[in-house]
Amino acid sequence: MGVPFEALIPYGIMVAMFGISGAGLSKVRHMQNGGKRARHSVDQWDRVMMDRDRRLTGYLRGQTDKPDAPAGFELNNPWRCEKRYT
Repeated sequence: MGVPFEALIPYGIMVAMFGISGAGLSKVRHMQNGGKRARHSVDQWDRVMMDRDRRLTGYLRGQTDKPDAPAGFELNNPWRCEKRYT
């Protein structure tokens, strides 16, 4: 005696929902990276360069070919310092 097809419908629904959620998560990550592939093995130097690119372009993965920095970049200091006690 075979398995009735009604028993396979819930499995089909579960597979479809896992597929839809996985594709949606992949698309969201792709959009968050500015349309670029995700980075792996990011070290401290890469984080510093990504922070600099974010301050220059406004996007974490954005890059620019302009030789001059935008206005206000000279005041945009990445160094985090504690405030002095007076």
